[in-house]
Amino acid sequence: MFRQISNRDRSVSSDPRAGSLAIASERVRACRELMGAFSEVVLAESKQERGKYNAVKCINRRGLRGKEEALDNEISVLRRLNHSNIVRLVDVFEDKTHVYLVMELVTGGELFDRIVEKGSYTERDASHLIRQVLEAVDYMHERGVVHRDLKPENLLFFSPAEDSKIMISDFGLSKMEGSGIMATACGTPGYVAPEVLAQQPYGKEVDCWSIGVIAYILLCGYPPFYDENDAELFKQILKAQYEFDSPFWDEISESAKDFIRHLMCKDPKDRFTCKAAIAHPWISGNAALDKNIHASVKAQMLKSFARNKWKQAYNATAVIRQMKKLVVNKEEGGGSSGSNHTADGGASSASPKVGEARAGNSTE
Repeated sequence: MFRQISNRDRSVSSDPRAGSLAIASERVRACRELMGAFSEVVLAESKQERGKYNAVKCINRRGLRGKEEALDNEISVLRRLNHSNIVRLVDVFEDKTHVYLVMELVTGGELFDRIVEKGSYTERDASHLIRQVLEAVDYMHERGVVHRDLKPENLLFFSPAEDSKIMISDFGLSKMEGSGIMATACGTPGYVAPEVLAQQPYGKEVDCWSIGVIAYILLCGYPPFYDENDAELFKQILKAQYEFDSPFWDEISESAKDFIRHLMCKDPKDRFTCKAAIAHPWISGNAALDKNIHASVKAQMLKSFARNKWKQAYNATAVIRQMKKLVVNKEEGGGSSGSNHTADGGASSASPKVGEARAGNSTE
């Protein structure tokens, strides 16, 4: 499906199944397209270190018209960040038709998937997850970066391992605090802070609010604010109207509720910072309970979040496994009908189609 591109050959594959060519560097070779549109994501293997893979976001310049500044902002933000819980930008390449963002590959899937699939899940598990998010966002805030779109869909597990760390992804709406007053209403309904909806100038406090919303969902399985009508939903958020409903919150500790109240505080001046949240007993102490709440949380998650809305992460692990089989077959002389061009100019068997990968959003 793909063939190699060098600095001397920047043409695009003519294979209509390939869409745009995956990569524009001698150092990596594209292995499998995962998504198609103006922005697509492919899996790429390092040519310097075989067996090392990255996700490459391929952005068609036609879809960038009028949004070049937004992409520059996203790249600038990502280059400032190097944290173990943030998906890292490895490199950037470009040619006449595309810009390629080489990103760290994460293979563990989305937050909700893992919670639903777990056999046991406790407050302590939720506390551990939120602590990782807080530490990463605190790191961002210290460097002047506001994410502005923190939500469960943007929290991915690094690997399928049971003890995998959590990773923050998708910085398409992120902004540097020193780059001007932030007043644009952006983000995802249900996770945005009241001051954003009120169209007031805002800062990094909006991320802390979003973390509070995520913590709320992790403990009960449903969002604190919900209405089919966006206007009614926004009214709830503007008033900071939420409840710890019975029976779903009956078994949740008072410490957890106190933690959420401090993050989901209507006045940003009174809202917990990330550092204050990390110091809370529910995060740093032993206040988080060990009682298994998996059955209740799973049931509510499946009711509240339709899978076609949040089941978007691709199973990169399955792709890598399939590709390794193809390499072994090729080395052993195994043939296959219906071969595709690889980035190295060789041939490989067609892999089964995998799930979709997500491309980043545009900034203001």
